[in-house]
Amino acid sequence: MVFYRKYRPQNIEELDSKSVREKLVSVLSKDDTHAMLFTGPKGLGKTSTARIVAKILNCEKLTEKDRKAGKLTPCNKCDQCISITNGSNIDVLEIDGASNRGIDEIRDLREKIKLSAARANKKVYIIDEVHMLTTEAFNALLKTLEEPPSHVVFILCTTEPHKVPATIASRCFQITFKKATDEELLRAFARISKAEKIDADKDAFTEIAKFADGSFRDGVKVLEELSAVARGKKITKEFVQKTYQIGDIDKNIDEMVESLVNKDVKGGINLVGNLVEQGIDMKYFMETLIGGLHKILLEKVGVSKPSSKFTERIELQDLKKLIELLSEATGKIKFSVLPQLPLEIVIIEWAVKDSSDAEVVHKNFHTHNAGELGLKNPKAVGANVISENFVDSPHQNMLQELIDKVKIENQPVAGFLRGCAVSDFKNGALILEAKFQFHKDKLEDPKAKEIIEDALKEITGKSTKVSFVLKSI
Repeated sequence: MVFYRKYRPQNIEELDSKSVREKLVSVLSKDDTHAMLFTGPKGLGKTSTARIVAKILNCEKLTEKDRKAGKLTPCNKCDQCISITNGSNIDVLEIDGASNRGIDEIRDLREKIKLSAARANKKVYIIDEVHMLTTEAFNALLKTLEEPPSHVVFILCTTEPHKVPATIASRCFQITFKKATDEELLRAFARISKAEKIDADKDAFTEIAKFADGSFRDGVKVLEELSAVARGKKITKEFVQKTYQIGDIDKNIDEMVESLVNKDVKGGINLVGNLVEQGIDMKYFMETLIGGLHKILLEKVGVSKPSSKFTERIELQDLKKLIELLSEATGKIKFSVLPQLPLEIVIIEWAVKDSSDAEVVHKNFHTHNAGELGLKNPKAVGANVISENFVDSPHQNMLQELIDKVKIENQPVAGFLRGCAVSDFKNGALILEAKFQFHKDKLEDPKAKEIIEDALKEITGKSTKVSFVLKSI
């Protein structure tokens, strides 16, 4: 069993979030609450906490007097505790709001809650992603929350609290699960490492926390991966950096900022290619890059003392725009066929933002299907989405027909062709002009040329040789 599931907290004391622990003790020690609303990002333990609440309400060893006295530790040994832990308790139901979002499902639930618990003290309904319910379903649920049976407790969980109607939220005791602090993450790592007999130092835990982005689940996954790689050896900060290829992260960040400040497309793109080849996590790199630019931003506005060599080399408005572009791109990584593509697009868009090319880059990035680009080489970058006509030519329609035919055989080659224009076409020879050297290199590959020339033969009806030149800028 994976660490995150194996070491789910089983009582309040094991919850790593201090604020959640304190709020739970406060509400569960007082009069019974019939509804709770847990809000916050994924991976922070909302569902695990809901199960703990269910156990506290139903543990056979805990009396009502114990709960009122603040004794809230379930035994985790009685039938109720064990069945709640393994998900077989018939009185504790976990409902996926995304799959049971309609009014019919909620009406069915309302009918069933009228029945007393079969064996437990309380029937507990845990509705995950409750914000997915339809308006009609919310209205039906509201009627139940307004007049709840004494034997029922609702625990609603959501990652998007703004989508939960105020009428619902106002009838629940709300607990917000905030992103974990480094201290809370280190507490979780230490707890699991002790149980698994993992030899790791605090500096290693601190390094792992950088990958977690405030998520217990993500952090524990990284710890588990490192444990598997270490095979019993001590996990140190250096081991973490070596495993995830982040030892030179500060140097890489410095080089990327230099490229962006200088609007050096080639330098920036080549650096991205190197990062990919080294196996560096692109999301981690971009978040660290944004963090570095944020420090420069604070220096620009006088909040902190200037220490970066770039503080005087970039205007405040440019810095603000660059951070916005990178933040938007970071959110697109998980939807991108290639994780490096969003950063490559930012590098290109930023470099041409003051020219007429900027609109072309932006438009093509947002309208081209990423899968259609089909890039395989890390240095075969997002620049290929630029489909600008470099020169007016009567043969540009023929080029588009060529791209369409090549796309059937090889999408990457078709992607590179989009960055080309027809320079000359006569006497059975086609000369294509590439704007970037790496496009020219890829298109001159013998296999790529063969695909292109076969497609040209279909279009023209005769053998045609193709060659490539680099556009002079």
